[in-house]
Amino acid sequence: MENKKISVIVPVYNVEKYVGKCLDCLVNQTYDNLEIVVVNDCATDNSEEVIKPYVNKYKNVVYVKNEKNSGLSFSRNNGLKHSTGDYIGYIDSDDYVPEDYYECLMKTIVKEKAEIAICDINIVYEKNNTSLRNACGTNKNRKLDFIANGLAASACNKLFKRENISEYEFEVGKVNEDIAVVIPTIVHAKKVAYCDSTYYNYIQRDNSIQNSSISDKRFDIFYGVDQTLNRIKGCREFEKYKEAIVYEQLIMLFIYVLPKEPKYSRRVHLLKKYNELAKKYNIRQNRLLWRFLDGQGTKHKYYYKLLLKLNCSGFYRSASLLVSMYKIFKEKIVKPVIVEDITMESVIELAKKQQKMKETISLSVAIPNYNYEKYLLQRLYSILSQKIKICEIIILDDCSKDDSRKLIDEIVKKLEPYINIKKNYNETNSGSAFKQWEKGVNLASCEYVWIAEADDYCEPDMLKELVKPIKKDKDVVISFCDTAFIDSEGFITYKSIVPEIDIMKTGHFDHSYINDGADEYNNYTFLNNSIANVSSSIIKKDDYEKEFKVAGTYKQCGDWVFYVDVMQKGKIAYSSKTYNYYRVHGNNVSSVTKKKDHMKEMQRVHAYFEKKYGLNKEQKKQINKRNKFLKKVWELK
Repeated sequence: MENKKISVIVPVYNVEKYVGKCLDCLVNQTYDNLEIVVVNDCATDNSEEVIKPYVNKYKNVVYVKNEKNSGLSFSRNNGLKHSTGDYIGYIDSDDYVPEDYYECLMKTIVKEKAEIAICDINIVYEKNNTSLRNACGTNKNRKLDFIANGLAASACNKLFKRENISEYEFEVGKVNEDIAVVIPTIVHAKKVAYCDSTYYNYIQRDNSIQNSSISDKRFDIFYGVDQTLNRIKGCREFEKYKEAIVYEQLIMLFIYVLPKEPKYSRRVHLLKKYNELAKKYNIRQNRLLWRFLDGQGTKHKYYYKLLLKLNCSGFYRSASLLVSMYKIFKEKIVKPVIVEDITMESVIELAKKQQKMKETISLSVAIPNYNYEKYLLQRLYSILSQKIKICEIIILDDCSKDDSRKLIDEIVKKLEPYINIKKNYNETNSGSAFKQWEKGVNLASCEYVWIAEADDYCEPDMLKELVKPIKKDKDVVISFCDTAFIDSEGFITYKSIVPEIDIMKTGHFDHSYINDGADEYNNYTFLNNSIANVSSSIIKKDDYEKEFKVAGTYKQCGDWVFYVDVMQKGKIAYSSKTYNYYRVHGNNVSSVTKKKDHMKEMQRVHAYFEKKYGLNKEQKKQINKRNKFLKKVWELK
């Protein structure tokens, strides 16, 4: 590997509680040609006293002190001037990274012959010590994928070739200063590469800038977007970049940030100023916004549409009043489906209750986990709340980058006196959900297996309902129920998946049933996947090696193929009651490129079905009709 020098710039201001951990992770990096440039922005606390021992002990730590307090942008610019590296990295002094962080980023640059390497950001919530990893790219290394991302503008989860990042200076006196530097640098780079083997730990503090009260400085983001668009104007795919930047940086500000202002009159001012600045971007015509709205539940969709209409029409007081009413509705009337205040102690109590239950069905639960530490206790709570006995729990971790394994170790240790629980850790990431499903089924020792994804949730009656048809008919190989979608906080966004799966409007899913698997395929599942989420089903244990092997050749439609192959072995049962909650993270807006990939996979699936099970004229007609519809709504050529 090339031993190019990396300079890491660390601006410091009043972070005495955190800067030591940050510097520890940097002086212990496995990449040996590393320069650490610490810029003290005239901190008024004991930050300097924490920094000095590192400066005295480590030759590669360069100490710079600003003449006066000048802000983050000035400190980054000043740090760059004092750095000597071939590549530049940035880290905020209250954050930290793994010890192989820069080695992984540099390996990616060398391997991909890239000028910039980008990795995921792991958001660590200081208040409750939980974290959630946010994907910031894909291995396809498309620039649009890096930019169509809410964290695209961060300088900290990237490693830049010096000549690329030094083209622009961070704007002094502005917040959201990253946008006009980072995004143009990505656009103009010859090649940008995604590194999936590491991540940046971003500490979410209650007193951080992002969580403070909303001031007019938030509108600096418009200046940043203006600068960004001026700097990339004329580049290839400019319109697509513009649409993504406006959506991620400006529309999300309106959707998620401004409504958080608690004071009605202050909120009126913010909404008015936002509209004045946003007029030239015609945000209501943004296609990504409408895709976001299409992904919301009926009430949420109506709220967002009305809020946009009122504000864009200049009715700021009405818009602010609507926000107040929505808050009351959401906080007082609508409750998240997740039980509040779930603790380890409450999970232990449920395990004790499970211990006393009598077995009614031989059932194993496999919990595939990857970076879902934040949701693990919730998931265990929903599993142990079931009204039938769980015979076995297997927690599978696929090399999580957060602290999942630490929590899993604690869970297993505290629950194993009461229930049959075990853990299984991969040494390397499998890269496939289906490999984890297969491992869960193979490790299970019971007659039926529930693959309960670690971030999902369910009602206490779910298993009791799914077991009913199995007791009636032993030929049932899959029993599943209706699914609702929830957001990251547990609020329902879709009450039922039926409108999405009953494309032909047959009414088949309006009532519970037991059906022959071949008939289910021939009349319904040949067209689209009717099992929205694996967590909504229990599957009869069998040798599914061939089925999993085929499913593993697909990236997006493998679950659909797997279910169809399995249901041919017997019967399928369905409950029309909504017991399962599938958690959808973020805004889930897919790029056109991803839609194209999905369409290609669907075509592959139908080719597979035709070869293995056959497709008649009517089925092909429905498939063609469906494809034409998707091409239209996905805006594919």
